[in-house]
Amino acid sequence: MARIVFDIPAHFGFATEVQVYISHVNQGGHLDNAQLLSLVSEARVRFFHALGWREGHVGGAAIVVGDMLAQYKSEAFHGETLRVQMTPAEFNRYGFDLVFCMTETVSGREVARGKTGIVFIDRESRRVTPIAADVLARLQQCSQPQVPTDPPPAAA
Repeated sequence: MARIVFDIPAHFGFATEVQVYISHVNQGGHLDNAQLLSLVSEARVRFFHALGWREGHVGGAAIVVGDMLAQYKSEAFHGETLRVQMTPAEFNRYGFDLVFCMTETVSGREVARGKTGIVFIDRESRRVTPIAADVLARLQQCSQPQVPTDPPPAAA
């Protein structure tokens, strides 16, 4: 069976940390695949919150998850803290992909990578709607690497 191959970007515009609780662990003793989605969803909520939005109100629209791709790289275990980095990518008229990379904070071991397809919907009609121009501009800015600036010259 062919495996998913998914490259992650060099830059992520957002990062947060989530802990693996015992309720996230399956009978195999590691992070359950359904619970991985739950942790990515928590990080997504925090991503939008960091930009000043709630998922139910992003520039006047709501968002829904249209699809999700996840590639597991290693196991995660109870008590570990995972760093979830995210960045918007692959913009289209009605949405974008929110790319993520999840690593264990102590060892730096990559646990998973993937992307969530975000679709904007009109809050009243519940139909797809274009991304508002100001929202798109802010998301695109978040997806760009921060250009380092030289410090000002020292006073003589």
